[in-house]
Amino acid sequence: MKKFLAILVSLALVFALVACDPMDTPGENGADDKTVGLIVSTLNNPFFVALRDGVEDEADRIGGIDVVVLDSQDDSTRELSNMEDLITQGVDLILINPTDSDAVGEAIAKANEADIPVITLDRSASSGDVITHIASDNVAGGKLAGEYIIEQLGDAANVVELEGIPGASAAVERGEGFNEVIVGTDITVVARQTANFDRAEGLSVMENILQAQSEIDGVFAHNDEMALGAIEAIESAGRDIMVVGFDATDDALAAIDEGRMAATVQQLPKEIGAKGIQSAQAYFDGETLDEFVPVELQLVTGD
Repeated sequence: MKKFLAILVSLALVFALVACDPMDTPGENGADDKTVGLIVSTLNNPFFVALRDGVEDEADRIGGIDVVVLDSQDDSTRELSNMEDLITQGVDLILINPTDSDAVGEAIAKANEADIPVITLDRSASSGDVITHIASDNVAGGKLAGEYIIEQLGDAANVVELEGIPGASAAVERGEGFNEVIVGTDITVVARQTANFDRAEGLSVMENILQAQSEIDGVFAHNDEMALGAIEAIESAGRDIMVVGFDATDDALAAIDEGRMAATVQQLPKEIGAKGIQSAQAYFDGETLDEFVPVELQLVTGD
């Protein structure tokens, strides 16, 4: 009997030591990890793939943050569904790169109702409460593009403006900066059409413009995907037209190196994503966030 009691006591001590093991802490077994949802407008665009990579890489670097990525496929209805999915999963914070600045308001309102903080990336939201917005200064980028076109073509050129998704803050702001610079010059915008930030649409829209306009000196596209599509159309038509894009994707930089594209405004999508996670961690730590976190940009040319 004494031997049996001794065994029981020994077992109790073992269980007590295991339960109190300092190595088995909530933070190290994942119990204290935070989950951040990332809703991306589309992963069919290299820029947003890089943004996603920036989020995931920074979360891995910091540690203690799990990331759930959902692709809206440039569809605001799917974006709303993605938001509802993340709310159901009970994530701690949501990073969202809106498909459309106006349409995203409904999705953000649902997160607000669920008391889940939201941070917007690259494109802002026209409504809904967000704790911070992280993006490049798109107006300044549009100005850089306009100034470069004036510098290269003079102030009496005929240019085309390929616009992004109607209502998207990036499209609105880049167009605003570009047009602010050319006001007061003799530059004529002979065509201004949306190609929805898409390369195939950029090709199709530019083909139609080339058929309608015999005198075109330059093109400003609100992103590189549309610029690259426009270049395909221009080359197929045998025309010599300067093209300036926006984003500095790998394909655009290669086109500049090859002399097929004049310039692009360089954003840092991975940095935007990384700052998203940094801001999320700061929020979890109880810090006060700035309303807007700017990410620098610059013009890349073949010069």
